[in-house]
Amino acid sequence: MKLSHFKYKLPEDMIASVPTKNRDESRLMVVHRDTKEIEHRLFKDVLDYFDENDLFVMNDTKVFPARLIGTKEKTNARIEVFLLREINENTRLWDILVEPARKIRIGNKLYFGENNELVAEVIDNTTSRGRTLRFLFDGSNEEFHAVLKSLGNTPLPEDILHMRDVTNEDAKRYQTIYAKNEGAVVAPTAGFHFSRELLKRMEIKGINTAYVTLHAGLGNFRAIEVEDLTKHKMDSEQMILDEENAKIINDTKFKGNKVCIVGTTTMKAIESVATINGKVKPFEGWTNKFIFPDYDFQVADAMITNFHKPLSAMLIMACAFGGFDLIMEAYNQALNWRGPKGEKYRFLTYGDAMLII
Repeated sequence: MKLSHFKYKLPEDMIASVPTKNRDESRLMVVHRDTKEIEHRLFKDVLDYFDENDLFVMNDTKVFPARLIGTKEKTNARIEVFLLREINENTRLWDILVEPARKIRIGNKLYFGENNELVAEVIDNTTSRGRTLRFLFDGSNEEFHAVLKSLGNTPLPEDILHMRDVTNEDAKRYQTIYAKNEGAVVAPTAGFHFSRELLKRMEIKGINTAYVTLHAGLGNFRAIEVEDLTKHKMDSEQMILDEENAKIINDTKFKGNKVCIVGTTTMKAIESVATINGKVKPFEGWTNKFIFPDYDFQVADAMITNFHKPLSAMLIMACAFGGFDLIMEAYNQALNWRGPKGEKYRFLTYGDAMLII
């Protein structure tokens, strides 16, 4: 498979700039791998395809407010900083992206907050846009992180930011309701569709849940720049699968019940620790797994995912799981389908969902 195989035209008016009013009332396309049938449902209907003792595996990472607006010393030029990764909490070193990068040099100081509550010094250039900052702060780590959160904004992706500004509502909706372990700068968007009511219905039906943590980074949106997919290198992301959740997954597979993976970040994490006999191993570390056709999936029987950008790693993974021809036909249907009141499918971060089963 070549990168250019995953190209399609996405009209801008089909990109969702806001979430649905209720999480579980987004649209759901159901793609059947065996019969090739494609159904058009609502997400709250997803449980119709699962039985007692089936399992949903979810990514419980929590997005932190990673976007900071500051000023440069002397010139007071507006600087936007996107926190990527804390290198060392004791020395308060962070890898960041910065715009406009051309104005920032090693040794420059940046100021954040109306009263300059935070000051940072640029100590290294990592890429054309990337820098390493050292935050200059006298308090404890807890106090430092509290100030970061108070000054930070929800890190919405660019496809939304160029349509509108961040709102207070985004702090809640750009997060799954089961988010627990803070560390992501990109949300696991397939999980957005799960409401508290839907989780309660799952519990009543006897459908189980297991959790993995994968702190998704901006690498999920980084353009693939090689035509030969075997030469693409994904950015590394931190992940944790503990013994308890590994056992839940392994027991479900052993009993012959279905395992549904919620989202591409969850799939990446689970397949990173899967063995050839379909089991998973507890793990804490980093993964840079890139899944593309023809990948042999070891764990998942079903997958929930959103509708992704052309040429993206997430679209490529969906095609690997559902089959290239079937998933690209599903995308074609999504682009052209209209509901009885003229409704359209909504794409990308705040868009609709697809169940591949």
